Amino acid sequence: MALSNEMRRLETKWQSRNGWPKWLEWLEMKQIRGWEGQRINFDFPIVAIVGENGSGKSTILQAAACVYRQPENHQTWFPSEFFPETAWDNLPDARIEFGYKQGEDHPLGSVRKPTTRWLGQPDRPERRVEYIDLSRLQPVATRVGYARIAKTKHLENPARALPFTNQQVKRLSQIMGREYDNARMAYTNIDETRELTVLSKGNVPYSGFHQGSGETTMAELLRTELPQYGLIIIDEIESSLHPRAQRRLIRDLAVAARERECQIILSTHSPYVLEELPLSARTYILETGGRKEIANGVSPQFAMTQMDDEPHAEAELFVEDPKAAVWLAEILSRHARELFVRCAIIPYGAANLGIALGQMVSAKRFPRPTVVFLDGDQGSALGCVVLPGGDAPERVVFNTLKQKNWMHLWSKIGRDIALTSDACDRAMLLADHHDWVRAAANSLMCGGDVLWHDMCTEWANAVRKEEVQPIIDAVEEALAT
Repeated sequence: MALSNEMRRLETKWQSRNGWPKWLEWLEMKQIRGWEGQRINFDFPIVAIVGENGSGKSTILQAAACVYRQPENHQTWFPSEFFPETAWDNLPDARIEFGYKQGEDHPLGSVRKPTTRWLGQPDRPERRVEYIDLSRLQPVATRVGYARIAKTKHLENPARALPFTNQQVKRLSQIMGREYDNARMAYTNIDETRELTVLSKGNVPYSGFHQGSGETTMAELLRTELPQYGLIIIDEIESSLHPRAQRRLIRDLAVAARERECQIILSTHSPYVLEELPLSARTYILETGGRKEIANGVSPQFAMTQMDDEPHAEAELFVEDPKAAVWLAEILSRHARELFVRCAIIPYGAANLGIALGQMVSAKRFPRPTVVFLDGDQGSALGCVVLPGGDAPERVVFNTLKQKNWMHLWSKIGRDIALTSDACDRAMLLADHHDWVRAAANSLMCGGDVLWHDMCTEWANAVRKEEVQPIIDAVEEALAT
C-alpha cells in the first residue's frame, strides 16, 4: 500500500536530515521484565512497537518516558512509577541505557538501580514528554465518582470550562469523519475535580455519558499538547477506533511530527496503523525460545501472522514482499503442489529483516518449520534461501517472458497480443523495476495484482523443475523436521 501524502511529506523531510534537534535514538533495558540488553532503535519520527500481549511493548514506552526530565511545571516520569519493587517483583541491578541527539551532539545516558534506589535521574537530558495510555481510558459512566454526577441534579460550571481550539476541533472532525461545532472539557457544580468531554454536533451538545468510546478517546487524546521538539508516547493507539479513524489519526500525527519536529513512539496491534507507516517505522517484538528478539521493518502480514493462530500451516515461508509471495506460490503450485498446500507464505518487509530472520532459523529459534527467502538481488545469507534468477522478482519474470515473446500472457489477461507486448516492453524502460507491473497494468487497463499473478504463472510454466529445485528442497527439508 502506498504511503499517504502526509506520511510521504514527513518521510521526505526526515530523509533530508534537517530538523529534530532533540531525538531519542535508541534504548536498552537490562533486568527489567525479561529484557536483557536488546537494543530498540528509533529511526523515524513515528515508530510503532508491535507484539503480542505481554511481549514488552508497554515496557519500551515506559522506559522511553523515563529517559528525560521535564522543564519546570511539567510532570517528570520516574522509573519507580513504572517499575516498582513489590513482594513479587524484584529488580536486581536494573538499568535503562540510551543514546540521544541534543543539537549536534550524540551523548549516552543511563538510569540504573544497583541496589534499592534508582540513580542517574538528575543527569537526564531535559525535554518535554507526553505519556498517554489510551488502553486505560474507561467509559465515563464506569469511572470512579462519575455516577454521582449522573444521578444528581447538576449544572455546568462555565468558569472552569476548557474549550478546545479551532484547530483541535478541526483535527477531531477530520479523524472521526464527522463535523463538530466545538468541544470542551467541562466541570459541574457537583464535583469540580472530575472533568467531562462535551462535544457539539449540529449545535447540539452531548457529554461523555452519551459519546461513543472512540469519540471520548480521541477528544482526550487531542486535548494533549504536542510540544515542539517533544517526545510523545501513546500506548495502544487504536483503542476504540474503527479502521478509517485509525488511518486518519496516523496521518494527523504525521503532520504534527513534520511541523513540530516532535518524536512519536506508539504501541499497536493494528494492521491499519502499520500500513500507514514506512518500513523503518515498524518494530516487532518476537519471543522465541524464551528470549526477546527485535525485528525491524516488518510487514503488516508478518505482524498479524505472528499474533494470530491462523492460518494453521505446517510451515511458514517468509519472503520480502507480496510480489515475491505470488511468485513463490506459483513456483510451488506448478512444481511441488503437495508442498504448497502445507505452507503459509508471508511477506516480512525489509531485506535486512529477512537476513535477521535467517539467523534465527539457523539458530532454530522458531517454534514451527520456517524457511526465509531473499530476493535474488540480495545475495546469500546465513539461514536464508535465495530466490532464482539472481535479481529482483520483477526483473527475473519480465526478462524471462520477454525472451519468450511473453508466451500466452495476452490470452490469460484477455488482451491483444501486440498490445500486451508493447505495454510490457515499455514498462521495462522505467529505471525502477518496482514500477514495471503498475505501468504495464495501467497501459493494459487491468489490475496490477491480476497481471503479476498471470505473469508468475507463465514464468512457472516455462521454467524447468531443476531450476527451482533448491526452493523445493528447502521447503521439503523444513517440513521434514
